[in-house]
Amino acid sequence: MPPAGEAVAAGGGARYVAIITDGNGRWARARGLPVNDGHSAGADTVKARLRDAVELGIEELTVYSFSTENWSRPPEEVQGLMDMFSARIARETPELHEEGVRMRFIGRRERIDARLTEQMRWAEELTGANSRITLFVAFNYGGRAEIVDAARRFDGDSEEEFRACLYAPEMHDPDLIIRTSGERRLSNYLLWQSAYSELVFREELWPDFTREALEQSLAEYAERRRRFGGR
Repeated sequence: MPPAGEAVAAGGGARYVAIITDGNGRWARARGLPVNDGHSAGADTVKARLRDAVELGIEELTVYSFSTENWSRPPEEVQGLMDMFSARIARETPELHEEGVRMRFIGRRERIDARLTEQMRWAEELTGANSRITLFVAFNYGGRAEIVDAARRFDGDSEEEFRACLYAPEMHDPDLIIRTSGERRLSNYLLWQSAYSELVFREELWPDFTREALEQSLAEYAERRRRFGGR
């Protein structure tokens, strides 16, 4: 991020993008489908937009996959999400590795099944040397939880030293955060990293978020002038 007060001219492209992938359940209900069919459709959209992001020059894409608050959902939905997540990692990690995707999972590992935790570790190790794009998956993630966990480890006096205690210190602050489904809030997402992120809110439910919608969001970002507290 540029120093405080240094503006970024309009027209600059977003290299670091985060998305709140909202609306899977509503998408499924509108079609008379089980809610986990909506989550599966949403996972397909993540994969498709990840490939678009590579072509559009994005270097880091962060997606909100499962929040610390999502444990309060019905047990069958939570278990379905866990099963789908496990199956997707096993099936798609080798493919993403071949495409040069680096995978990182951010969030707490407590409450997650040991087998799934091992799959996440495996995916990170397998893809760790890739550099085409980094996909950060926020899983069992909460922005407040991340700050609390960092504070427990923190033993310094600067923001950079505090950043080193976050789940993924190497993650850049998002240039742009996109939220789908018409909601207009951050929902405990990347609270530290989003201090100066630009926000774009879209009406589409996440499974309906197309490449065109991504391009429109990037174009809206490019028209803004980021001042980081300056004039």
